[in-house]
Amino acid sequence: MTVQFKGASAIVTGGASGIGRSIVRALVARGARVLIADIDAHGAETEASALRSQGHEVTCEAVNVSDFDAVNRLVGDVESRWGQLDFLFNNAGVVYIGDLLDMPDGAWRRTMDVNLWGVINGVRAAYPRMARRGSGCIVNTASIAGLAPSPGFTIYSTSKHAVVGLSRSLRGEAKKYGVQVNVLCPGVVSTPTPNWAPEDERRELPGVGLAKRLRWGVA
Repeated sequence: MTVQFKGASAIVTGGASGIGRSIVRALVARGARVLIADIDAHGAETEASALRSQGHEVTCEAVNVSDFDAVNRLVGDVESRWGQLDFLFNNAGVVYIGDLLDMPDGAWRRTMDVNLWGVINGVRAAYPRMARRGSGCIVNTASIAGLAPSPGFTIYSTSKHAVVGLSRSLRGEAKKYGVQVNVLCPGVVSTPTPNWAPEDERRELPGVGLAKRLRWGVA
């Protein structure tokens, strides 16, 4: 089935930088209307403003994807603004890199809150609407770390394996409702991921600082 982007509406979480920003730019280049959703409000507005100045229809909202009510409002905002949500890209993610014994106590919860529950919340908000309408597309960003063992990325890999399982299982269910579900599994990507972690968690990591550990992120 041919995917039509021109005139379609889309949400991209984590859309202010990295893979998310590239997705946003690819969408608007094909004529889509895009809402950039990111916890980095300044980054989202900067990107949205730049794209609007080029004539694209782009808006943005600051959102914590681990908050279902916030994500649900986001989907409602798109429906109010553009009539319906055609594409949801669940792309927001965080990563802790290093030996599991070195990880701070909050690493498990924070990673699962964003990488897994962020995707779950997007699906919970958008999928029922798409299923009732009989159309729509959900794209979840996982990782090569969601397909194979990834020493040094154990918590991250756990979250991404779950995203792959969710996506592949839902794909089989959603087909009968006319909804497409896809999962992206990119490899190592140069992407700015160091700034999301709380300062106290950065101090808990031994050796080099978190920013150096996250010089290269993974999707």
